[in-house]
Amino acid sequence: MKRQNGKLNRVGAVVLVAALVSMFGVQGAQAASVRYISVSSVGIVKVTPDAVRLNASVSTISKVSKDALAAANVAASKFRAAILANGIDKKYLSSTTLTVYPEYNYTQDAGNVLIGYRASQSFEVVIRNATKAGEIVDAVVASAGDSLAINGVTPFVYDNTKATEAARSSAVKNAKAKAASYAKLLGVKIGKIIYLQESSAPSSYPIAMAQAKASDEATQIDLGQQDVSVSVATRWAIS
Repeated sequence: MKRQNGKLNRVGAVVLVAALVSMFGVQGAQAASVRYISVSSVGIVKVTPDAVRLNASVSTISKVSKDALAAANVAASKFRAAILANGIDKKYLSSTTLTVYPEYNYTQDAGNVLIGYRASQSFEVVIRNATKAGEIVDAVVASAGDSLAINGVTPFVYDNTKATEAARSSAVKNAKAKAASYAKLLGVKIGKIIYLQESSAPSSYPIAMAQAKASDEATQIDLGQQDVSVSVATRWAIS
């Protein structure tokens, strides 16, 4: 009985394996028989920036490093006060660098000559109300004085969720239209979409430099427009 049971078990295993091979073979053949058109597409939406990233720094020089740092701290405090006084929340103000280092003057006769120590602190400020960016630049320049440098302003879209959705919709519509065009050229009918992959790259925003001058004319930051794009790769069944 044991030998017979062993034979039966082996026979059953062989039948099961054959059934599985047959089933997957049929599915593989069905998958291989699916015909499709592959197309890629990009959806682009132009938006007006609603925020501005302000990069600024204060820098002072003194004979002694601690005096240079103390002077830089005074200028930095004035910068912070001007930022907060203009309605910027603390969470949108961050320090990016703080340095103290010796500064030299080079001449052919004496070579490098130590002239003092320079202390610098850099800041990044997110201005949520883009229309106030020029006004805030003028305020911080007037407050911090000549030790302040405006390193750049960058208009950007703070929340591009809606714009991305619109670009995504445009990308899919464009892909479908392109696939339909190819189907017509090939004399076939387009069916359902069977594959879609989205790819996106970080948006690069041009830096607009704002040069502040002692003048009665207010600083103006031009926001322009920026592209929000979504790329898709698709496959459409054809018959």
